[in-house]
Amino acid sequence: MPHLIGDRIVLREYRREDLEPIRAWVNNPEIVCHLSDIFLYPQAMDSTEAYLESMVEGKSDCLGFVIADPADGSYIGQINLDSVDWKNRVGKIGVVIGSVRHLGQGFGTEAMLLLIDFSFREMNLNRLELEVYDFNDRARSCYRKCGFQEEGRLRERQYKNGRYVDVIQMGLLRSEWEAQGRIQGGGED
Repeated sequence: MPHLIGDRIVLREYRREDLEPIRAWVNNPEIVCHLSDIFLYPQAMDSTEAYLESMVEGKSDCLGFVIADPADGSYIGQINLDSVDWKNRVGKIGVVIGSVRHLGQGFGTEAMLLLIDFSFREMNLNRLELEVYDFNDRARSCYRKCGFQEEGRLRERQYKNGRYVDVIQMGLLRSEWEAQGRIQGGGED
């Protein structure tokens, strides 16, 4: 798998040494409160190890990258195409910045832009989609900057933090991305 090179990050393959930084966030309520209900309960070490091993060995249906510091390759977060519908050319994105100190610095936006470009240019996908909670203003802002549009709202779909919240469905079409002049060349290692 190629490395995707950005201005301040690199998207690289998963490595076994990513276990410690992944473990640092999988049970951190400040991080997982914005993620799916698979993080509702504490994540056991065995579960994290199995996930990481499946990514390292390429045995996962998920196509993923670690968001890393280009200077030393250290883990910042991860961004994945959690599922790809090859017939219809649709990918569903999941992203997490793995530490509170890295939040709000634009790493997620840069990672999204790199993955979007790769998905449309190299994988020939036609559509990308994702879901986000209505209270996650930082993520919604990031996705809008990257060209995603709100396509639907599942009202009071999830129970989070003591209340029912909406799940917002967002999508981006290849034609919209091209119209923005964003399909790039190069950027791979």
